[in-house]
Amino acid sequence: MASRQKTPRELGYRMPAEWEPHAATWLSWPRKEGISFPDRFENIPAYWVKMCELLSLHEHVHINVRNAVHEEESRRHLAKSKKLLRDRVHVHRFGVNECWCRDHGPIFLVRGNRQSAIGNRQSSLAIVDWGYNAWGNKYPPYGLDDAIPRKVAKLLALPLFSPGIVMEGGALDVNGRGTLLTTESCLLNKNRNPHLTKKQIEQCLKDYLGVTQVLWLGDGIAGDDTDGHVDDITRFVDPRTVVTAVEEDPKDANFAPLQDNLRRLRKMKDQNGRPLRIVELPMPGPVEHEGQRLPASYANFYIANRVVLVPIYAHRNDRRALRVLQQCFPKRSVVGIDCTDLIWGLGAFHCVTQQQPAM
Repeated sequence: MASRQKTPRELGYRMPAEWEPHAATWLSWPRKEGISFPDRFENIPAYWVKMCELLSLHEHVHINVRNAVHEEESRRHLAKSKKLLRDRVHVHRFGVNECWCRDHGPIFLVRGNRQSAIGNRQSSLAIVDWGYNAWGNKYPPYGLDDAIPRKVAKLLALPLFSPGIVMEGGALDVNGRGTLLTTESCLLNKNRNPHLTKKQIEQCLKDYLGVTQVLWLGDGIAGDDTDGHVDDITRFVDPRTVVTAVEEDPKDANFAPLQDNLRRLRKMKDQNGRPLRIVELPMPGPVEHEGQRLPASYANFYIANRVVLVPIYAHRNDRRALRVLQQCFPKRSVVGIDCTDLIWGLGAFHCVTQQQPAM
């Protein structure tokens, strides 16, 4: 009889917090032929150039492209930059459908500390290959995106764990100490894993991400086609502190669900039984295009080495949100970038990035 493969948790792996040191950030270059930015693609590649410029100052950047033509296109845009550290940018012809690397990219795990990992790189990092079905089979085809974690694991010669269930990176946020935040509206949606109970999903997260407890929020924000990813509403900024989006207009569609999440957070505790510290983050108000409400949120920021990329929306709350986040990350530069074009794809900086830990 074949022996059961040990889970990452049994082997001592854990998913690190986003603010822990990075070796690199992974991106998937957008495609004009894709479906994410209808009639508005011409301004989109500039976002990837800007991200590469800011990130390459502090860590390596890996970019997934579809084929040789797509690679040439990405390099043509990058070649225009005078700020890019080109020796830190690496392009891989892995195949890609869309650009949302947070959800289809590799989820990295770490084991041991940085000192003990020296000379033992392969066993100190691993990758979880969740199933990816484009948020409940909303946007086929997605087979190329679903295969990316396996290709990254092969490239880096890392152990690969495949839980056999659907999960997206934007649906999860961890403090690196054992606590994970997610939402009921997403993970319990029957378009993901209809055969699993809430308890079974929790156990899978514990087994494959090394967490000890799962904290459940309710709904996401209006316009979010992911069914309510947590990275648009509530994020850990240190092991015990979360920033959570709060809408101040009682007439806005986001007011009630975000108030409900705030009430839930006030009752939650970390893995050591201590109440969470809660920092309220304003919302930018309704952002629409062609009559469609878009999921604009300041919470969709990305924490990299020494820099935090924050989406802003030409709203009066932009400066206020940046001040709040700068106070949360006093040792990092908090950079606000207008995302009124990017959000037309229904995501922002956190949605298109995926961190690779430094080990």
